[in-house]
Amino acid sequence: QVQLLESGGGLVQPGGSLRLSCVASGSMFRSIAMGWYRQAPGKQRELVAKMTNSGSTNYADSVKGRFTISRDNAKNTAYLQMNSLKPEDTAIYYCNIFGFEGFDYWGQGTQVTVSS
Repeated sequence: QVQLLESGGGLVQPGGSLRLSCVASGSMFRSIAMGWYRQAPGKQRELVAKMTNSGSTNYADSVKGRFTISRDNAKNTAYLQMNSLKPEDTAIYYCNIFGFEGFDYWGQGTQVTVSS
């Protein structure tokens, strides 16, 4: 069993920055990657960014150049640095870890609101 605990969300003005953190606990030997997804009201959950255990990254086109995913494997923690935030980035952000044999876990989500 794996638990994911996110933090770092909040209210920020357009153009501002936030850093989200996701701490994973439990057995993760079947993991392949950690990532961040988001879901805005009335919309489907979408991938924001993910990073494999080997360090390969993948970003949504809408956040390229503004968001950066990173990991501290020693601390089992993933981060999402979000810069130049826009109102359309407003959503609940979820941490995810997935891997082999149905290994797929989600955090509880953290709200990010970008508004003046």
